[in-house]
Amino acid sequence: MDTNRPVKDIMTKNLVTVYSSATAKEVKSIFNKYSFHHLPVIDRGGKLLGIISKEDFSKIAYVLSMNTSGKTFSALKYQSLEASDFMTKYPLSLDPDDTVGLAADIFMANKFHALPIVEDDELLGLVTTHDLLMYSFASPIQSTAEETYEE
Repeated sequence: MDTNRPVKDIMTKNLVTVYSSATAKEVKSIFNKYSFHHLPVIDRGGKLLGIISKEDFSKIAYVLSMNTSGKTFSALKYQSLEASDFMTKYPLSLDPDDTVGLAADIFMANKFHALPIVEDDELLGLVTTHDLLMYSFASPIQSTAEETYEE
């Protein structure tokens, strides 16, 4: 695997996104419809504002149930939530020319599994740990110069 390859070569480009005003119900519907685990939040101009992980979203219902007095109140509170209320604001992002190796280092050093790819404040794509695994297993094994010489 070439760790110096730019992330723009392996990132997911056709993203499903939401605006910060999207309701919790809309976010839940998107997570139920698709198999991905990270949902970027953008403004009307395509600028990245935040990201919602499926795991973080699932915690919302639990927290609401623990912090509210009843099922009806919890349901009403849930209905009033917008993406801006529970997204991770200003997530760590990469430039399209940053390397696959840098993305891997960031994933290994942190507990998140997706990095938005941003250029001039515009969201271009997303790289996930799954993308790195697919790239790693699709890449031919690089032989060292010594191994090449022996052949």
